[in-house]
Amino acid sequence: MSPITLILIAIGLGLAGWLAGRAKAWSFQKASPDVRPIARPTYHAWYVALWIVIPVLAFVTLWSFIAPQLVTQSVLTSPGAQSLPAFGFERDSWLAEARTVALGNAPGVFNDGADALVEPFREAISRYNLIGIILTLMIGFAGGAFAFLRVRPDFKARTRVERTVMIILLLASLVAILTTFGIFASLVFETYRFFTLVSPADFFFGTFWGPDPMSAADNPDGSRYGAIPLFWGTLFIGAIIAMIVAIPLGLMSAIYLTQYADPKLRQWVKPALEILAGVPTVVYGYFAALTIAPAIRDAAVAIGITSASTESALAAGIVMGVMIIPFVSSMADDSIAAVPRAMRDGSYAMGATKSETIKKVLFPAALPGIVAGIMLAVSRAIGETMIVVMAASTAANLSANPLDRMTTVTVQIVKLLTGEQSTDHPTYLSAFALGFALFLVTLVLNVIALRVVKRFREAYE
Repeated sequence: MSPITLILIAIGLGLAGWLAGRAKAWSFQKASPDVRPIARPTYHAWYVALWIVIPVLAFVTLWSFIAPQLVTQSVLTSPGAQSLPAFGFERDSWLAEARTVALGNAPGVFNDGADALVEPFREAISRYNLIGIILTLMIGFAGGAFAFLRVRPDFKARTRVERTVMIILLLASLVAILTTFGIFASLVFETYRFFTLVSPADFFFGTFWGPDPMSAADNPDGSRYGAIPLFWGTLFIGAIIAMIVAIPLGLMSAIYLTQYADPKLRQWVKPALEILAGVPTVVYGYFAALTIAPAIRDAAVAIGITSASTESALAAGIVMGVMIIPFVSSMADDSIAAVPRAMRDGSYAMGATKSETIKKVLFPAALPGIVAGIMLAVSRAIGETMIVVMAASTAANLSANPLDRMTTVTVQIVKLLTGEQSTDHPTYLSAFALGFALFLVTLVLNVIALRVVKRFREAYE
C-alpha cells in the first residue's frame, strides 16, 4: 500500500476527530448554558485533529522507509531466495524485478531465477501493508483519544493549537534554511576535494578550459582547468549583452505603462509583457538558434565580416535579454506605482513637467525596487543554460567579439555532470568548483543590491 493511502487514512481520521472534538465542545454549552468555555469549539476541534494527523503523518513518513526494508528481509528468508546470485549488482537486479512484478508494474521478470521471488514478495507486501494500516489506525485512535479526553471547558485549546501551528511554521522556515546550508556545505566539500587535486591559482586565473575525463585522476594537468573563459562568457552574455537589452527596454516599458499609457491599454500590455516570463527557456533557445542567430550572421556577412557564425554570444545575449525584460519591467512598474502620490503632486505644484518629475522624483524614489529587479534579472541571466547551449555553443573562448562562440558556467556544469566519469575524477569535481564560484557571485550581487536598497530607502522614507 502506498504512503498516499495511509495519508488519506490520516486525513479521514483527522476529520473524524475534528468533528468529535467540536461536538464535545458544543455539548458543554448545551449542558450548562452558564458555563463559558475558555476556547471556542473550533479550537477544541483542531486540537483533537492535530493530535491525530501529526503523529500519523510522522509514522507514515517513517514507515515508508522501514517497510521496503522489512519486505526485502522477509523475502531473503524465504526458500526462493536460496537461488539468488552472490554478486551484488545481479542480486539487486533480481530482487528489483521480482518486486516490480509483485506490485503489478510489469508483466513478468527478465531473469527466470527471479520468478521464484515474486510470490514471496506479494505475501510480504500484503502482510506489511496490513501491518501499516493497523498501526496507522492504532496511532490515530490513540492520539485522538488522548486529545478527546482532555477537551474540557477550562482547557486552553486555543493556546495549544496556536503554539503547535507556530512550531510547524518554524519547522517550515528551518527547512529552507537547512536546505540552503546543505547546498552550501555540499558545494564547499566537493570544491575542497577538487582543489586538493588542482591548484586554485590554475582554476581562477587560467585561460584555457579543456578538462580530459580520460586523464589520470591522481595527477591532473592543472593548465586544462582554467575557468577564466567560462567566467568571462557568463559575464559577457548574461550580465553585459542581456542587460544592455533588458534594462533600457524594461525601464522604458515600466515608465510608459505607469505614466503615459491609457488604463485600458495598460490592462492589455502589462499581462502580455509578463507572458514572456512564462515562456519555457527551450522555446527561447529555438527562437535564438533558428531566427536571431541566422539573422545576426547574415547582417555580419552583409557588412563584410566573413568569419561570422550561426552560434554567437550576441544571439544568446539578445534573446536572454528579451526573456528577462519582465523581471525588470514588473519590479520597476510596481516600484514606480508605489511612490506616494503626494511626491508627484508636489513636483507638479512646483512647476516641474512630467518628464522632470519622472527623472527627479519618481525614478529616485523607486530606485530600491528597480535595483532589486535588475539584480533578480542578472541572477536569472547568469543561471540560464538552454539558450546558451542552442545559440552560443559549448566552446570555452576568451574573446571580446560578440560574434564569437562562447559558453557559460552553467552550460559546463551540465556538460561535466552528464558523463559517466568517476565521481572522484577532477573533471567531475570541477563542476562543483564552478557551482561554488557561481554561488559566490550571486551572493555578492544580492549583497550589493541590499546595500543599495537600504541606502536609498533610508533617504526616501
